[in-house]
Amino acid sequence: MPMREFAMRFQRVPVGACGILMALLCAMPASVGAQAAGAPPQKYPDVMTVEVRSSGAERFDFDVTVSSPYDTPKRYADAFRVSAKDGTVFGERKLLHDHADEQPFTRELHGVTVPRGVRVIVVQARDSAFGYGGKTVEVVLPGRN
Repeated sequence: MPMREFAMRFQRVPVGACGILMALLCAMPASVGAQAAGAPPQKYPDVMTVEVRSSGAERFDFDVTVSSPYDTPKRYADAFRVSAKDGTVFGERKLLHDHADEQPFTRELHGVTVPRGVRVIVVQARDSAFGYGGKTVEVVLPGRN
C-alpha cells in the first residue's frame, strides 16, 4: 500500500480507538511478549549477570540478576547458588517469595568463602518445582587471574 493511502486510512481512525488500543497494549504484562510463539514454557530461571567483589582473603560478595518471567506465588525462582565448576557448592541464597512484579531481579549473597585454588565460579538459579537449571554465568574471581 502506498504511503499516502496508508496515511489517509490512519487519519480516519477515531482518536478514541487509538487511545483504547494503546491502553490495552500498555496494560499487558511484560511477560506476554517475553516468550516466542510456539516455544515451550520456560522451565528454569536464568542467571543474567553476576557482579562479584572481594570481601576478605577468601571471601566474596555476589550481586546476582535472575530472570524468571513465569513467576507466580505457586511457582517461582526460589534460590541461586555459587559453586565450583566441579559442582562443589560454596554458598546459596534462598528466595522466599515470587518476583512476578520485578523481572529481572537482583539479590545479594555476602561472605561466601571460596578456597584459594578456585579461580572460576558458576552461578545457577533454582526453580521451586523443577530444581536447578537454566542459563548459568561463569565468573573469574577478583584477584585470581
